[in-house]
Amino acid sequence: MKSTIKRFEDLEVWKEGMQLAVGIYQAMEHSRDFGLKDQMRRAAVSVPSNIAEGYERESNREFVQFLNYSRGSGGELRTQIYLAAKLGQLDQPSARELLGKSRKVSAMLHKYVQVRKRDF
Repeated sequence: MKSTIKRFEDLEVWKEGMQLAVGIYQAMEHSRDFGLKDQMRRAAVSVPSNIAEGYERESNREFVQFLNYSRGSGGELRTQIYLAAKLGQLDQPSARELLGKSRKVSAMLHKYVQVRKRDF
C-alpha cells in the first residue's frame, strides 16, 4: 500500500537529503578548514531545503525547478567531498559513505523529476 504525500516531510527524497545533511555536519564537525566546512554544510543543507521550498510553491513547474536546484547542490557537495578527502579533512571511509548517500539522493531526485514532468 502506497502512503499518501501530504507534506514535504513525507517525501522519501527529502528524508534522505536530511540524513545526508546530518552526515556532513557530523563528518566535518572537527575540521579546522572553516571555509570548506561552511561551504559543504551550506550545500548539504540546500539539498533538502530546495526540495521543501519547491514543494511549497504554487506549481509543478516551480517544484521541478527546485528539485533540479537540489540536485545541483548535490553535485556541488560531491565535489566538495572529493576535495575534503584529498585535503585530509575527511577520511576515505567517511568520504565513500557520503559520496554514496549523495549519489543516492541525486538518483532519487532525477527519477522524481522525471515522474513530476510526466505525470503532473
